[in-house]
Amino acid sequence: MASPNDLQFQEFEEAVDLLSADPRAPTLSMSASNDPTATAGAPAAGEDVKLDVSEDEEALEESSELLGGHKSSGGFWTFEYYQSFFNVDTVQVLDRVKGSLLPLPGRNFVKHYLRNNPDLYGPFWICVTLVFSVAISGNLSTFLSELGDPGYHHRPQFHRVTIAAVVIFLYAWLVPVALWAFLTWRQGAERQVGGYSFLETVCVYGYSLFIYIPTSILWIISYEWLRWTLIVIAMVISGSVLVLTFWPVVRDDTRVTAVATVVTIVVLHTLLAIGCKLYFFQTAEHSTLPTTITPSIHTMLVVTAH
Repeated sequence: MASPNDLQFQEFEEAVDLLSADPRAPTLSMSASNDPTATAGAPAAGEDVKLDVSEDEEALEESSELLGGHKSSGGFWTFEYYQSFFNVDTVQVLDRVKGSLLPLPGRNFVKHYLRNNPDLYGPFWICVTLVFSVAISGNLSTFLSELGDPGYHHRPQFHRVTIAAVVIFLYAWLVPVALWAFLTWRQGAERQVGGYSFLETVCVYGYSLFIYIPTSILWIISYEWLRWTLIVIAMVISGSVLVLTFWPVVRDDTRVTAVATVVTIVVLHTLLAIGCKLYFFQTAEHSTLPTTITPSIHTMLVVTAH
């Protein structure tokens, strides 16, 4: 039967083997009085406990940086700099799309969905999809509306893709740039506190356009009352995302400036929806030209004999 001293010596050898395998492993050194009444696993009175937790603190700092959303990237000329803007997964993108479709009062899109991690992946592909859905649906709508006209020859209007791309991408970039610059200026001029970054502003505008993708597909149905109903629904949902997001930022400004800013956001958003509908989904008007009946003139040649 092994004595207690033999067991202690064996534990010491195992500790030496572990340290030789991993010299940087954290260690725990304890010096305690030899008290036979001490309970196993509980430190005795007067013992000196020393912990080396330097590596644990470093790991904790690294995890806190990751959770805080700090992105380590190089200069703007490097690929890593732009790669950080697309550092999202499918679950995050779907959650943000869901948030843009179900805006709720008191639920800020930036605070509840972006969480200090805005991206350009979702807004970019939403804009690209919207460009093709508007252009293709517009061509298909024109073809279906002229289908019964025997004198109509369908020609694909590829220039609509270019026009849709210019309009949508200019709106999704220039309007957020102007809004961000204005809010930054007002933040320094007035008592306004806590604005959004440029990337967060662009991200909110990009996700707010998602509702127009299914709406543009449904615009193929050639009923004007249905099209205008869909426009109103899409504008209310999409505009609510923008108003609920930017109102907490501008409400601390003067009342006139706050209301004017929100009204401008809604008006520009409305002009985009109505402009796309009027240009890409025009209602075909068939006009019947009156037919004129030309009376036939019969000339009789009378020959008289002299």
